[in-house]
Amino acid sequence: MTTDEYLRMPETMLPQELVGGVVRDAPAPTPGHQWAVGRFFMVLTEHVTQHHAGRVWLSPIDVVLDRERHLVVQPDVIVVCEARTGIVTDRVWGAPDLVIEILSPRPRIGTLEERIEWFARHGVRECWLVHQDAWAVEVLEFAAASVARRRIFQPEENIRSTVLPGFHASPAAIFGHH
Repeated sequence: MTTDEYLRMPETMLPQELVGGVVRDAPAPTPGHQWAVGRFFMVLTEHVTQHHAGRVWLSPIDVVLDRERHLVVQPDVIVVCEARTGIVTDRVWGAPDLVIEILSPRPRIGTLEERIEWFARHGVRECWLVHQDAWAVEVLEFAAASVARRRIFQPEENIRSTVLPGFHASPAAIFGHH
């Protein structure tokens, strides 16, 4: 299936992505997963609104990383910085500045390694991997199409982000366990 064919499919709330022309779908996420998505969405929306830093969206939302190679993904939460909000029209046409993946016991669509590689190769600046069971957040910074830096922020540590320089919240605070 081409990217254009995929984008003409009927709207659905089920998680699905287009990878190399093949539609991959998954069952709906668990309540715990969706609760974490909601918490990160609320905290990030408050931050970017206060700082006029951009916009935040939550899945399902199609992010067209590579139209020609038919790669459309749906990260759990995305942030597009203010200067780049023009990439968001009927879809997100290009790499968000920040993507957040709430890790489930098993990946819902594809592997985590392939997702990280796509984000790095296609221009995402930063990816947060949320380890729900440990209330920890792993921040991956990308440069030159690869992971340039990886840091894990424990429950009580404030997450530091190059995409959101003034962001100050710990994983425990985001999860409501401060």
